[in-house]
Amino acid sequence: MSVKPDLFQRTPVLDGDDVEAKREEVRAYFHTTLDRYEQLFETLRSDAAYYIKPISLRHPLIFYLGHTATFFINKLVLAGVLTERINPRLESIFAVGVDEMSWDDLDATHYDWPTVEEVMTYRRTMRQKIDALISSLSLTLPITWESPWWAIVMGVEHERIHLETSSVLIRQHKLDYVQPHSAWQPCHESGSAPENGMVTVPAGKVVLGKNKTDLVYGWDNEYGHHEAELPDFQASRYLVSNQEFLGFIEAQGYKTDDHWEEEGLAWRKFSAAIHPTFWVQQGDQWLLRLMTEEVPMPWNWPVEVNYHEAKAFCNWKAKTTGQPVRLPTEDEWYRLYDVAGLSEVPRTERAQGNIHLDYYASSCPVDKFQHGEFFDVIGNVWQWTETPMHPFPGFEVHPLYDDFTTPTFDDQHNLIKGGSWIACGNESIRTSRYAFRRHFFQHAGFRYVISAASAVHHSSHYETDKLLSEYAEFHYGNTYFDVPNFPTALAKLAIAAMGNRPAHKALDLGCASGRATFELAHHFDHVTGVDFSARFINQGVMLAGRGILRYTLTDEGELVSYRECTLAGLGLKELRHKVEFFQGDACNLKPILTGYDLIMAANLIDRLYEPAKFLTMVHERLNQGGLLLLASPYTWLEEHTKREHWVGGFKRDGENFTTLDGLKEMLGSHFRLLGEPQQVPFVIRETRRKFQHTLSEVTLWEKLT
Repeated sequence: MSVKPDLFQRTPVLDGDDVEAKREEVRAYFHTTLDRYEQLFETLRSDAAYYIKPISLRHPLIFYLGHTATFFINKLVLAGVLTERINPRLESIFAVGVDEMSWDDLDATHYDWPTVEEVMTYRRTMRQKIDALISSLSLTLPITWESPWWAIVMGVEHERIHLETSSVLIRQHKLDYVQPHSAWQPCHESGSAPENGMVTVPAGKVVLGKNKTDLVYGWDNEYGHHEAELPDFQASRYLVSNQEFLGFIEAQGYKTDDHWEEEGLAWRKFSAAIHPTFWVQQGDQWLLRLMTEEVPMPWNWPVEVNYHEAKAFCNWKAKTTGQPVRLPTEDEWYRLYDVAGLSEVPRTERAQGNIHLDYYASSCPVDKFQHGEFFDVIGNVWQWTETPMHPFPGFEVHPLYDDFTTPTFDDQHNLIKGGSWIACGNESIRTSRYAFRRHFFQHAGFRYVISAASAVHHSSHYETDKLLSEYAEFHYGNTYFDVPNFPTALAKLAIAAMGNRPAHKALDLGCASGRATFELAHHFDHVTGVDFSARFINQGVMLAGRGILRYTLTDEGELVSYRECTLAGLGLKELRHKVEFFQGDACNLKPILTGYDLIMAANLIDRLYEPAKFLTMVHERLNQGGLLLLASPYTWLEEHTKREHWVGGFKRDGENFTTLDGLKEMLGSHFRLLGEPQQVPFVIRETRRKFQHTLSEVTLWEKLT
């Protein structure tokens, strides 16, 4: 295929018929990316520029020069592809520390940085090592998530990300430290901005996410599946220009607290911001700071702001127009992409927008690149959205880079969409998902929408409490040592025992995370889950409401793995309308909890403060002929139940008095024991190598008529 000679190479398609041709394509992709990245640092005027922080919240640029190089070695060693390091000291120094800190977190740590020449020598050695690896490493197509070649592609795409983030830091450096460069020429077109207007986007469906058979490299957060039906909304034809944003400044927008969200107001007061960070005021004139120079304000270029400023502008516009103005959601951006008729950046031709370094080393006028009825749906600057980063259902962490996305699951990182002029490789594709802290400055601006629908907030929460996570896994996760899922096993026993008895209502008492509650709904018209702990119940509530639960599991020490379960994946989705969850005390149940055909109390009685209160009144909650299922390992402990309240497990009149003896004594006047007790095993995972293996004794009791 014929490729324009000045196009920055696109990310390779990961399949093909010619292994050796693919090997050479990856080699060129590797070297051209490193060349372009090192060329960016040629805009620094002196070695001193590498060691002065452009902003207090990030490392100096020497870190970023070294970080992307050591990334290759660190990941390939982790993957087992390389066995020897180049320089362990540098590979440690440059390993981590990329994400910008909170705006009020001032890091005064002193680092003993290596010299520029030492880092460049490392980069040259790394190049030779990876080039030799590309020549020798066995290659099978397609390159997949599990392939050792994935680590090489990951390293290149990682360097391309930092091509952009380093350019932002250079743009934030003092002009004394930077210099123009022939390879980094900005746009020279400027003038008055067009008047913005609204365009109606018809209602429609969006489908997001990709699967592992996709033939273009992706970061872990892109995989999975999400779809949504959107009502119609209006979106601004253009990105907000410098000129349009000037209206907000002149209306005292930076001085009017009511326009700012709580977090944004705190940032604004801390930073003392009175205009966008890249604007420079000289007397009554405005200039715009580009990467290596200041130019007279190009009013028709997109304004570049952080999320807080974009959100304040929307709030101001909503107040002045009386319309529901806000930033678009991630879903709405995808709807814009679809109605604009866009497709991926061409592999052999220039892009349809100011993206992938196909045109300028800067933004350009907002009316230069038209996409259907809109302009700049992709390219020019990233576009802030209302949507915090969240995982799609089906999300998995890639084992070679387990902290690429997961630190952003904190509701403090919002997604940016569309790419900027320097967004290359994965950053430029439709499925890319990048998120930054809301006070972060990127080459990012925004457009606004008018919609009666509020922005949908997707949960990004992973349960990290160790006990809650262990129970989430116990109820909804993997099975271990071929021991069947315990709550499911109990539910099946209960359902089998019901036979032809009425099955209208069931009570899952001590339901914990709620798996048995859902499983019982296969047979009963309605199931209520009750537990003393609201924290446990919230897991069942989350599944019933959102259909998904996410949690971390301890592997060893501070290392964790990330898990998710879905009702759909467990075959329980169609049952969630039949369940409800309440907090309650089994020793003092609310009057409304009555009229059940089955009550199940799993691993409960030996955790009650006074089990007799439950056992002597439970018959009142059951219908005639109803069943009571009790399961317990009979682990009587004084920390849960005072000795005088134990049901059994002690000597009485010199003889062993078991819990089963106590149950027969307390339940005998109202229940008949069905069959013999059964021993049902369960396993609770504590760490990757430590498990609790326990037997719970199950008894079934029929209420006497």
